[in-house]
Amino acid sequence: MRLAILGGGGFRVPLVYRALLADRAEGRVTEVVLHDVDAARVGAIARVLAEQAAGVPAAPAVRVATDLDDALRGADFVFSAIRVGGLEGRAADERVALAEGVLGQETVGAGGIAYGLRTVPVAVDIARRVARLAPDAWVINFTNPAGLVAEAMSRHIGDRVIGICDSPVGLGRRVAGLLGAEPGRARLDYVGLNHLGWLRGLHVDGEDLLPRLLADRDLLEAFEEGKLFGADWLQSLGAIPNEYLHYYYFNREAVGAYRAAEQTRGAFLRDQQARFYEEMRNPEAGAFKTWDATRAEREATYMAHSREAAGAGERAPEDMESGGYERVALALMRAISRDEHATLILNVRNRGTLPELDADAVIEVPCLVDASGPHPTAVSPLPGHATGLVCAVKAVEREVLAAAESGSRATAVKAFALHPLVDSVSVARRLMDGYAGAHPGLAYLT
Repeated sequence: MRLAILGGGGFRVPLVYRALLADRAEGRVTEVVLHDVDAARVGAIARVLAEQAAGVPAAPAVRVATDLDDALRGADFVFSAIRVGGLEGRAADERVALAEGVLGQETVGAGGIAYGLRTVPVAVDIARRVARLAPDAWVINFTNPAGLVAEAMSRHIGDRVIGICDSPVGLGRRVAGLLGAEPGRARLDYVGLNHLGWLRGLHVDGEDLLPRLLADRDLLEAFEEGKLFGADWLQSLGAIPNEYLHYYYFNREAVGAYRAAEQTRGAFLRDQQARFYEEMRNPEAGAFKTWDATRAEREATYMAHSREAAGAGERAPEDMESGGYERVALALMRAISRDEHATLILNVRNRGTLPELDADAVIEVPCLVDASGPHPTAVSPLPGHATGLVCAVKAVEREVLAAAESGSRATAVKAFALHPLVDSVSVARRLMDGYAGAHPGLAYLT
């Protein structure tokens, strides 16, 4: 079975390969094709993968493809993990937004819109190529904003594109651990959009254990989301929000922390990864050791600005363990290719799961997965406050898709202006001007 990884020079690719090395079952991936627009980056990651494979019997073969069509042709699965504009683009997204006093995080608010406007045209081109060159392939999208990009691609390849994210998985694992439950046996009642969802129940053997957590302040304050949001707010909500909702519920504090920091998250990662790829130019450097040390630093500083704003302190060691999105991806491939039924939280088309949204809207929800793909499961109705936020953000995503399709700058401004975290049409216009000046890739908007 062949897996093509687009964005094959990306820093997290070795996590995927490590999961593949651990998969010894029949029908596993036997060939990985890496494609990237940056030859030096993909060469560095290929070195890391070679060291990972050393001594592993029947490790999946790795091939670098410089041509996108070559990478796609014959693929059974395609991982889309591209970053249009690179980490310099992410840093610019943050910088332009913060200059206007609004959030520039890569998936939330103005930064997410700018990233989406750059990425959607490229993702659509990939989807069209997949439809032509590998019509039976399944596309697993890691590219942020994951839900928005998956919806853009779904308009061309339907349900054969599936978006994944490790945030809901990590949240469920942490809550189950607090309650003494085995994560694999817990059924999560979780729903929303990518980076905009709520855990409303955790069921084990027919019993919902979440009310026990919500009633215990000490337990609530003992894990990452409890420290981030505070016990009082979680008890008021009656649910555990995805960590990215901190940007909505504590927006002023988050923006203040970003503005006060010496570096934004994007600038930190840009500089950190530049050092890694520069070190990898040395043929004597230990590729995997260098990569793993960089990865550990990256995980330790995840959402550092939000934790600082909340006074949450350092990340707990258990929250820095790997096994997030790469395990979700492997479980998804197993379920489809081997008909090994699994329940996974995925970004898929709504199909009536949330009556407030149309059938084609991509949402993040638990799905039963089998050989025919993912099937959204029934979830509890969203409370009014969550419904309003989901509908507002989905409306913004639709404006981004409309702008990318039409090339309309006015529609792009509308997307900025309608976002709950952008407080003025005048600010939206200045954001569009700032991003157009920072990103040549937005020249298509006129």
